[in-house]
Amino acid sequence: MTPEFSRPYRLDELGGGVRAVTIEANEAERAALAVRFGLIQIDALAVTAELVRENDAVVATGKLRARVVQACVASGAPVPAKIAEDFALRFLPEAEVDAAEEIELHENDLDVIPYEGSAVDLGEAAAQTLALALDPFPRAPDAEEKLRAAGVIGEADAGPFAALKALRDKL
Repeated sequence: MTPEFSRPYRLDELGGGVRAVTIEANEAERAALAVRFGLIQIDALAVTAELVRENDAVVATGKLRARVVQACVASGAPVPAKIAEDFALRFLPEAEVDAAEEIELHENDLDVIPYEGSAVDLGEAAAQTLALALDPFPRAPDAEEKLRAAGVIGEADAGPFAALKALRDKL
């Protein structure tokens, strides 16, 4: 399956120095990614990066910028968001990446993305970076009111201390 936002860079064309690249998703790619990630829409998705080849590995560092519209988890109302995410990725041949191996990551370790063949796909890496940067529980400004109106109680009203407070109020 070809990713919705594919921007392959062949290793033999990267050379030994730093290669600065800018990629941007077109309207059709943004629409396909919105469907993939369950978004209402993606208004913009662009990446500026530097690619450096290190033997069979490629290091990509840069910034992802996006404007997306998510659905509020409480009401389904549109929740616009701007995303500006720095990234540092290391592309390694799939044969060198052992998914079963458990490793401990440190703060300055790079995320590893396996690749097949002779090219790395910066577009798909950007799509994955976007997915990780999305708010998992977007809320519209009126979400709490809508939840209360639907009979959903908040954490303060549902915990053990709320039960104690209710008992105290009865005394």
